[in-house]
Amino acid sequence: MLAAVHLRRRSGLPWRRVVYQDTGGRRPEHPLVSQRFGLVGQPDYLIEDRGRLVPVEVKPGRRADKPYKSDLMQLAAYCLLVEEHTGTSPEYGLLRYQSHTFRIEWTSQLRAELLALLEEMRTDLGPTEVHRSHDDAARCHGCGFASRCSEALQ
Repeated sequence: MLAAVHLRRRSGLPWRRVVYQDTGGRRPEHPLVSQRFGLVGQPDYLIEDRGRLVPVEVKPGRRADKPYKSDLMQLAAYCLLVEEHTGTSPEYGLLRYQSHTFRIEWTSQLRAELLALLEEMRTDLGPTEVHRSHDDAARCHGCGFASRCSEALQ
């Protein structure tokens, strides 16, 4: 019991009930899915705080004074998934780095930034025809698609 208390304190996470876990080699029964936004995700934890679910993402190898943008957007995606899954917006999400826990408020501004990023990603994935972007024969020769590419350099 004492070891568990010590481990929990070192985790940097609040003392809340864990309702979902995607760590320790165990897979959760179902990922969070949003058909509306075309997202699927599995946060490391969902904890309950005052009747609301809070997504928690743990990056144990990260050391930084502020969250990386990619991690922030990943956590924002989990907030959006919780919102879609429960019908209630989380107030915040938690991003845990090696020695610091960041509380990220789930605001309309962060939500809008995430939705803009998702739209940008979909736009970038849209083209079905992609042309060769170089004139380097050695690069073409080493490409895994060279045998199927109509624009390969010989």
